[in-house]
Amino acid sequence: MKTIFKPKFFTLLKEGISKEQIISDIFAGIIVGIVALPLAIAFAVASGVSPERGMITAIIAGFIIALLGGSRVQIGGPTGAFIIILFGIVQQYGIDGLLISTIMAGIILVLFGVLQLGTLLKYFPHPLIVGFTSGIALVILSTQIKDALGLEIKELPSEFIQKWEVYFTQISNTNLYALGITILTMLIIIFSKHITTKVPGSFIAILLITTVVNVFHLPVSTIETFFGTISNEITFSIPHLDFDNFAMYLAPALIIALLGGIESLLSAVVADGMIGTHHRSNTELIAQGIANIVTPFFGGIPATGAIARTATNVKNGGRTPIAGMVHAITLLLIMLFFIDFAKLIPMSCLAGILLVVAYNMSEWRSFVSILKSSVFDSIVLVSTFLLTVLVDLTVAIEVGIVLASLLFMKRMADINTNIISEDDDIDMIENYSKLSKDIAVYEIGGPLFFASARQYAETLQKIGSSSKVLIIRMRHVPFIDSTGMHNLQETIKSLRNTGVIVMLSGTTDIVYQDLKKHHILSIIGEENVFKKFSLAVNYANEQIKLNEQ
Repeated sequence: MKTIFKPKFFTLLKEGISKEQIISDIFAGIIVGIVALPLAIAFAVASGVSPERGMITAIIAGFIIALLGGSRVQIGGPTGAFIIILFGIVQQYGIDGLLISTIMAGIILVLFGVLQLGTLLKYFPHPLIVGFTSGIALVILSTQIKDALGLEIKELPSEFIQKWEVYFTQISNTNLYALGITILTMLIIIFSKHITTKVPGSFIAILLITTVVNVFHLPVSTIETFFGTISNEITFSIPHLDFDNFAMYLAPALIIALLGGIESLLSAVVADGMIGTHHRSNTELIAQGIANIVTPFFGGIPATGAIARTATNVKNGGRTPIAGMVHAITLLLIMLFFIDFAKLIPMSCLAGILLVVAYNMSEWRSFVSILKSSVFDSIVLVSTFLLTVLVDLTVAIEVGIVLASLLFMKRMADINTNIISEDDDIDMIENYSKLSKDIAVYEIGGPLFFASARQYAETLQKIGSSSKVLIIRMRHVPFIDSTGMHNLQETIKSLRNTGVIVMLSGTTDIVYQDLKKHHILSIIGEENVFKKFSLAVNYANEQIKLNEQ
């Protein structure tokens, strides 16, 4: 029987980790810890809770996710995707309500892993994910305008449109010092990467701007003036449990679990592509669940895998979970010994950091690309985006999934059943007999859409990586949706980067034009696309012979 829960850390310990790799992981962990500091504080503040709760989350959840997770390099902690959900829960149910929702979300995530639902979470349509991610980015941006402009607004409406109405009425009261700090913070983050990639721009901005503000006593709000004293103690406490109201926490808990599960698995997949490994999705979900069950008892908020911090870890040499654990220890030491400096950070500096985070989350290039593709995917994208911004993320995901399913059924009903038969005039067995041992062939037997895209992509990656040429037969593919295009493009890029030649055969005219529109043909090379399988086989054999010469 296949083991469901098998943490990567203990597997790597059995295999043995070299001294050089341990040193590399320690340095990567320290750098990621520095990167995580301003983000942990900023995400906590934006979520409506005190700054130390963000640090506690990054410390405890980050350590547990690294220790028990199914990825070599995953970095866990609070993320921007949770901000609008957490802020709403805190406003409606208070801190205890948030902690209870987080614990319930952790239990749901563990159940997801135990029931081996890790692969199912990969089936969310790409337009749906881009829609709510872009929507979250816009909502985050809207929540930071107050601090970015230094506006003294006591009661800010939670609704998006009403919030902007208040901003426009108060814009004449802008604090120019706060606005200048916000702009300077963003410029430092954007341009510091041209000077150093080791020290994050957000950390440089906080050190520089906080020092200047306090030396010259600039009249701007700081974390201390907003929250008061920040505690550097981590204590165990049990949230007040009101069993009569458990039902009302179920909806927010489920959304936290779904969003956390999706984001952590997406982050793990991105990391796999960067280091050429495979994560254990069900183990990852169980670890995320345990982290979210444990952390609230110490005052923490929901955590998940953080794509940007995980990528930073990889780029700085992290290759084992040791880096994730060192990142948590680094944050713990900062919290214990430098908390007095953290309380002096200007709110407008945090706003600048979050505005950059919102821009990076927006995925505007993917948004525009999907709008240019099919009407069906555009409907899912725009609906999810507008519902996230104007209504609620819970409603957005529910409606998005239903829409994606209905539009897929409509698309299937409209398919022209006259699919190309590329081998009507040739002996298929003869063509396969001509294949060199270095040529792999894989046939996609149906539409490449959100429910099948991930499975096809993983299979193509596995088959293609063990060959020199991969021929993908597409004679039975009536259409490819945005999720399919996204996964196919990433897989082909990955194979091309390892030197594998990818060829297509039997594409319909519609599929061919869609591949061209999404620039996949430019990656493959139009000379590697054939109407007939026999032509692809002949050309593939020629390429093998050329490489052997």
